Amino acid sequence: MSHGTRILAIDDERQIRRALQVNLEAKGYEVITAETGEEALQIIRHRPPDLVLVDLLLPGMDGIELTRQLREIYQIPIIILSAIGEEAKKIEALEMGADDYVIKPFSMEELVARIRSVLRRTASIYGTDSIFTFGELQVDFDRREIRIREKSVRLTPTEYDLLKYLIHNAGKVLTHGTILRAVWGPGYVDQAQYLRVFIGNLRKKLEKNTARPQYILTDPGVGYRFATDFMENE
Repeated sequence: MSHGTRILAIDDERQIRRALQVNLEAKGYEVITAETGEEALQIIRHRPPDLVLVDLLLPGMDGIELTRQLREIYQIPIIILSAIGEEAKKIEALEMGADDYVIKPFSMEELVARIRSVLRRTASIYGTDSIFTFGELQVDFDRREIRIREKSVRLTPTEYDLLKYLIHNAGKVLTHGTILRAVWGPGYVDQAQYLRVFIGNLRKKLEKNTARPQYILTDPGVGYRFATDFMENE
């Protein structure tokens, strides 16, 4: 997965840029760095990378504005590097189109795992197969049929649309507002409780143990994401 993958790391702290470059290159990635959003845009226009790491708190153009500008033109995967306590900005960045976030300080193992997850999802989730299988869940998109542990599951039209949207963005942290806007429409973006009810209904129908969900995971204070690694509950 890492061979030939080109990553652009954007951070205004030289030590962090150096650490990212050394550690990611040791994993087989090609890494280039930028100090500012403006410098990053020049690099991307010249040759778009395979993935971008963006610090939220950049001088001049911040990470949110950079993410917004990138999403107007490119579909490059974007991972936000977020300082603890920047919850509101983190959510704003995700709603602008970032694919994931990693909270500082982070371990290199965690960052590499997130990078692999985002790259894997980007490469495969929009494949041509009409049947999606993950763990004990199977979804036939052509027939709108759901099976869990070999048994047919009845979903309401809205529950189905919600599940389909989560699957099509598997591994990506989706804020409450992003999901509500996509599935219900812009008039519902403030109805977080409404979304929680539907997520709860899906979990009751799909999960073995709703207290330890395997498919639809919660990112506290931010939103939800569909899992990319299936773990069997004991």
